[in-house]
Order: sequence, then C-alpha cells, then structure tokens
Amino acid sequence: MPGRTSVPPEKVARVAALQKMVLDHPVTALVAIRGVPAAALQKMRKDLLTRGHPLVVAPNSAIRHALEAAAEQRPALKPLLDYVTDQTGLIAADGNPFSLYQELRQTRSPTPARGGSIAPNDILVPGGETPFRPGPIVAELQHAGFPAAIEKGKVVLKKDAVVAKAGEVISAEKANLLTRLNIFPLEVGLDLRAAVERETFYAPSVLAVDLAAQRAQLAQGHRQALALAVELGYFTPETVPILISRAYRGAIALAVESAYPTAKSLPEILARAFREAKALQALTGAPAS
Repeated sequence: MPGRTSVPPEKVARVAALQKMVLDHPVTALVAIRGVPAAALQKMRKDLLTRGHPLVVAPNSAIRHALEAAAEQRPALKPLLDYVTDQTGLIAADGNPFSLYQELRQTRSPTPARGGSIAPNDILVPGGETPFRPGPIVAELQHAGFPAAIEKGKVVLKKDAVVAKAGEVISAEKANLLTRLNIFPLEVGLDLRAAVERETFYAPSVLAVDLAAQRAQLAQGHRQALALAVELGYFTPETVPILISRAYRGAIALAVESAYPTAKSLPEILARAFREAKALQALTGAPAS
C-alpha cells in the first residue's frame, strides 16, 4: 500500500526473540545501564549469563514491542512498559526477583567522579596527609574548597571537609582532585527498575530487603520464642534438652538443700557440710582437728 513502511526482517526477528525469552522465564526485569562502561557491562552480562540470567541490551522500541506482545499471554507484564525509559536492559531469569536484586547489587563498584556528575551523597574528604608534594597543588586544592595547607614539608588537609553535598553537580576541578586523592564517590552497576515474577509485579522498593537485618531479626525471634517455650515448659525438639537439663539441675539442688543423699547429691552435701563446719570453727575459735 502507498505510504506503508515495511519493517526490516531483522527487527521483527529481534522482537520475536525478546518475546520468547520473556515468556520462557518466570522472572522478567528491567535494568538501567546508563553510565556503565562497555567493558564493565560485558563482564556483568557474562557473569549473569553463567547464573542463568541472560541480559539483553536492545533499543527501547524493541523492548516495548516484545513486552506488549508477551503481555497478551501474561498481562502482569504490562506495568513494565512504564519503566522502559532512557538506556534499558532486559533480563529474563529463573529463581526469584529478590535474589536477582541482590545479584544486581553485587555488580555495583566504586568509580571516579567526572565533571558534571551528580553527588549521590555528601562527599567527605578526610583530614590528614595527602600524597602530594608542596607546590601549586595547594592552591588548586584550596580553590576547589579543600582545606589544604603545608605542614612539616607535607601537603595536608587540616580537617575533614564535605566538598560536595548530595545532589550537587561535581565540577571537573573537584572530580580531578578527588580521583588524585583515590576517592571514588560514585558507583557503577546495574540498577533494577522493576520486575515481574509470573503474575506478580515488584517495584524496586519492595525488593530492597536488607538480608543481614532480616537474618538478625529471625535469629532474635528464634531466641525469644525458645526462651518463652522453655519458661512455659512447652515441649518441642529444641526445648526438650533444655528442659531436661533444667529439671536435672533443679532436682540436684533440691536434694542438696534437703540433705537427701544420692550418688549425685552426696558429694555436694558433704562439701556444703565441710564449708559450714569451717565457718563455725572460725566463729568459735576452736582448734582445727
């Protein structure tokens, strides 16, 4: 038809391959890849692939078409369309979104700041000696807001200083000096934007679980539950050994207190009698026998 634009076969094939990949795996995730150097991205893709999580980088239009087509069979995928923005990668994975989120967190590593970068947090430069020799570098540091001085022939920073607040643009001058001080304030890695597991959609805020804190809470809950069960005398495989041990110690203490001789209590009864005799002897001043 006049005016109709044909779609190149390779684009159709790419969309079909993405659609198949999404439908063949229970977990589909979108990740932000802006700012990740090409070499680092290739390594991350290789590492993820060895874990069974292929990462595909494709034009946003291809990802959208693939998700739209796959959503006809799995409607839960539709919310992901709102997250296909900027530079996007698509991961089709087995397992679950929580473990995938943790894996992606592990891809992050410190990286030097560049002029024009946004400070993710307050950038604190610690006081103390620097690797610089006295010279024009002192003026450069002071001009950039670093509290530099020369002390005993060495360039030092007189105190800790925040050289950039969170959200501020890092100037090229500050970025250069931070790198020379081996301070890498930025992180590079894959950020998970959103994920779908079968019919459930997950925003990244839901997946950002502090595993160490969760383990600590579970351990504390276990200790508290065990203590309560023991206090109540509630029998479980975990409490029975503790309850038997407590009952044993209580029985021995009662036998000793009532001077009831048994193979276990007699040594303690005799030891107690000996101590009491020694104490009485000391009070009366009687000679030792």
